[in-house]
Amino acid sequence: MRKWKRVEGADGPRFRSALAAHESELLVSLVTSMLGMLDDRERSAPVDELAEITGMRTGNSVPPQDDTMKRLLPDFYRSATGHPAGSDAAESLNGALRSLHEPEIIDAKRKAAQRLLDTVPAGGGKFELDEDDAQSWVAAVNDVRLALGTMLDIGANGPDRLPGDDPMAGHLDVYQWLTVLQEYLVLSLMGRSR
Repeated sequence: MRKWKRVEGADGPRFRSALAAHESELLVSLVTSMLGMLDDRERSAPVDELAEITGMRTGNSVPPQDDTMKRLLPDFYRSATGHPAGSDAAESLNGALRSLHEPEIIDAKRKAAQRLLDTVPAGGGKFELDEDDAQSWVAAVNDVRLALGTMLDIGANGPDRLPGDDPMAGHLDVYQWLTVLQEYLVLSLMGRSR
């Protein structure tokens, strides 16, 4: 992967980079897998008769059971902070907020992921993004990093390396590559270079 290059134009900034063929394929695979997880979560929502009558979409009121999906769709309110009315009230609040907002959160994640898929160079090569596409890339890559980081159990202190014979060592390398890709794009969006 090349660093991102910001080019100012009459219609706003453009962001240029290049990916090797295997990088493009890997990114497509990861984002497609994440979309599949989001689709599964959306399909697991119960049918709401009121939603069918009013047209208001509702989602799951219970948090995901899978740790990766919990990271992508966290609670709105953390009961560990001590809700004044107790933990039952915090769970009820989370359930209500989740039911109301999870469909639009999934839609936003899906939209960002699809824009990335639509703009990643098939088979690798040079490519250019407008500012909206670059923002979508940041969001989609962040979601993939969150999912992969959860699977790797990455916390604030790493790990930075895994032994070469660890079955997750390659996954950590991918996680770090995604981190660099995202960091350089964010810096480019901010008008900075590194």
